[in-house]
Amino acid sequence: RAIHYRIENGKGHGMGHIMDYGRGHKSVQMAVIVQKMVFPNASGVLFTADPLTGNRKVSVIEAVFGLGEGLVSGKVNPDVYKIKDGLCFQQVVSRKEQQVVPNRFGGVAALELPVGLQNSKVLTDEQIALLEQFGRNAEAFFGAPQDMEWGMTEEGLYLLQCRPITTLYPVPEGAIPGNRVFVSVGHQQMMTDPMRPLGMSVFRMTSVGPRYEAGGRLFVDVTENLISPDGRKYLLDVLGKSDPLIREALKAIVTREDFIKIVSEDKAGTGTSHGSGDFQIEPEQVPERLAGLIQKGEEAIEKLKWEIQDYSGTALIDFIMDDIQRLKQSLFDPQNISAILGAMNAFSWINENMFDWLGEKNAADVLTQSVSGNITSEMGFELMDVADVVRDYPEVIAYLEAAQETGKAEGFPEILSERSGGTLAMKAILTYLDKYGMRCEGEIDITRLRWSESPAALIPLLIGNLKNFEKGEHQRKFESGRQAALEKAESLIRRVRRLKDGAQKADETARRIEVLRSMIGYREYPKYSIVSRYAVYKKALLREADALFEADVIPDRESIFYLTLEELRTVVESKKCDWREISGRREAHRRYEKMMPPRVITSEGECISGHYGNRDLPKGALVGLPVSAGVAEGRARIMKSMTDAVLESDDILVTTFTDPSWTPIFLSAKAVITEVGGLMTHGAVIAREYGIPAVVGVENATVRIKEGQRIRVNGTEGVIELL
Repeated sequence: RAIHYRIENGKGHGMGHIMDYGRGHKSVQMAVIVQKMVFPNASGVLFTADPLTGNRKVSVIEAVFGLGEGLVSGKVNPDVYKIKDGLCFQQVVSRKEQQVVPNRFGGVAALELPVGLQNSKVLTDEQIALLEQFGRNAEAFFGAPQDMEWGMTEEGLYLLQCRPITTLYPVPEGAIPGNRVFVSVGHQQMMTDPMRPLGMSVFRMTSVGPRYEAGGRLFVDVTENLISPDGRKYLLDVLGKSDPLIREALKAIVTREDFIKIVSEDKAGTGTSHGSGDFQIEPEQVPERLAGLIQKGEEAIEKLKWEIQDYSGTALIDFIMDDIQRLKQSLFDPQNISAILGAMNAFSWINENMFDWLGEKNAADVLTQSVSGNITSEMGFELMDVADVVRDYPEVIAYLEAAQETGKAEGFPEILSERSGGTLAMKAILTYLDKYGMRCEGEIDITRLRWSESPAALIPLLIGNLKNFEKGEHQRKFESGRQAALEKAESLIRRVRRLKDGAQKADETARRIEVLRSMIGYREYPKYSIVSRYAVYKKALLREADALFEADVIPDRESIFYLTLEELRTVVESKKCDWREISGRREAHRRYEKMMPPRVITSEGECISGHYGNRDLPKGALVGLPVSAGVAEGRARIMKSMTDAVLESDDILVTTFTDPSWTPIFLSAKAVITEVGGLMTHGAVIAREYGIPAVVGVENATVRIKEGQRIRVNGTEGVIELL
């Protein structure tokens, strides 16, 4: 158990102050403690932070009569007391039918409690206050929230054990003092994995406004928006569309008048705004304008690829920092923002008005199928074309299947040239990688392995396409979706025209549909532009890493991932690096990987979860946000990574989150369920374009749904039935 604890909590290799490098766990010494036993009349545990919510200001005491064995063994239900600032604000006095006491012959025995004590409090108010203060003193001494075991005798209070609480999510660092509210950036970006320091620093530079780090993730302080009526309305509206559970969590905080003070209307600001989203041109001019924005972005990336080759050392770091500013300027250019918001506004307008006028839910979902110019959906379709090249050559297919089975794909795809038809297959794959090789899971973290660095990531995707589709499926699927969208548009316009003031409403509906179909594809382009530049930066930075490794400045090339970009510049300049710091950050990253970030967290460390409203659901059903209409029934496939398995035609994808790298998998899925997401996040946009039912924001879906279970996904209502 001791070895397991050291491994789980990062006290393993690389932690020289814990273990000897040469002897590993055998170097750890064990002490034998000879200690006088305490025979308390009351015992229990004390947490100096609420282990359920993470609130560092709340202490939680569990208490039983007699020895603590009654509590830890589960034989006795404890009293539970919650205390904040010396005040016990919540208590549950349980019925305690027995207590555990020392046995005169050794060991312990369970004895029935006198009837008069069974429903009485274990601790007095004075003892509760004493315990809380005792815990705060221990917390101050050890420098972290503590999990303590205690015993109370006639002589007084005894501390029996004290250790840090290792399960608390860290509080965001560096924010303004006082009561603050933070929202997870990862839930907005569909990437809740922890980021390494280099990835964190580059993404922070790309973002607008301050971002605060906690547990390897970024958070944004939304307190100022919450205290302003106008700002709060804007924030809840935006986040409600992105992630309803975040909105509900924030609404819960606002109702707590003791945490943040709401200012009056006359003292409030106008809140945050990023423009109206009105694309100031006629719908027929939209394609030309968007093409201009895309061409401008493509030219900037090609220019970057050429220019960056001339830089090295600190000059390279400076060049990258300057280019990130150019990238940010282009991302937040008013034309770029209005193009994105224009499509989003059209989407919302259609859904809201078609429901009001025709009683039809999620009408815009079908309208976004098979639009032109979506760089992400094209990525999925074009991999189907690569599979069409491969499917004619049995030797190539045999290699792919063997590589998938054994996990050995050294030299892929060049090794294919040794097989019949392999040269054509290799060229098709390399052409695909030339266009999409910058993509990968968790791609907003520059340190993640790109497809161009590990082409074998495409093998399970290709095998899935070979198994699930016939040749030419790309064009058939695209045309089928396009026809469905056009028929839907004609139907909606025809039905609206029959209404009162129908001609005017129909004309506006037609205009909104045209704007939606011509602009929604651009929604995916800015992220494509970001990761394209990140891939160029990474390639250049790894050249510097190789030079540092050759000079024995860093222990390995990936050590630079555990430095911020600013720290890396200092290392490049000084040729000095603290290897122990690198080791410590590696260990911290491994710990962070085991944590799931909260959607909302306060400066007190309280993690707040939102909840969907009360709904009449089938027994055992799960609820989430409906983002792509339709109903599908099939077999659940739980995938934590896109390399976990090859989807089959009856499979429903269930995962934590998806980003653009998952797009090719969507084509093989009957439906999609994710724990994270919103109406306009990647998975929702692509599911709608491919015509796949999808429900997102389903809490703990990967745990509550079992592998292979038959389920029914209703992407119109946001309901998942377990069959």
